[in-house]
Amino acid sequence: MATGNGLASLGVEGATAAAHALSLPADAYGNDPQLEVMWAMKAYQHADIYFNLISSVDPKFLKLTKVDDKIYSSFREAFPDLNIQILDPELLKSEEAKEKWRPFCNQFEGLVEDFNYGTLLRLDCQKDYTEENTIFVTRIQFFAVEIGRNREGYNSVVFNAKKQSSEAGQS
Repeated sequence: MATGNGLASLGVEGATAAAHALSLPADAYGNDPQLEVMWAMKAYQHADIYFNLISSVDPKFLKLTKVDDKIYSSFREAFPDLNIQILDPELLKSEEAKEKWRPFCNQFEGLVEDFNYGTLLRLDCQKDYTEENTIFVTRIQFFAVEIGRNREGYNSVVFNAKKQSSEAGQS
């Protein structure tokens, strides 16, 4: 994932102000464009960290939350046939999909911190975060899909590609 300036461009004071602003209740704001930019930067930073993590550590050993087992079992119970290797955005965003996802997501309120925050998710798990390969979802949807990808071996492609390029560089 290409790394930009992100939150670092804000400096210490700006990042502290951003963190404070993001902790306030939503009704404290209108449609503040600066707040939207801060949320986008936070989502991008999360995506960058996650991609670096699955590139550096074998994803099958990752634990993303304290309740990974519950998330995964509930996810596969609710969505047994969902293709998580290459996601169809309609199965996440259509009105019909939202009706199915809502009860799944809401069961994690109070169990998963910031379960409904906006987070970036790769559509094709074999590819990096790009504009074409990224969708905005809730954090619990991100966890459900990525825990599934990790456990089912789909994210190993990213780890193995990075590992092979590192080994080739050492030769």
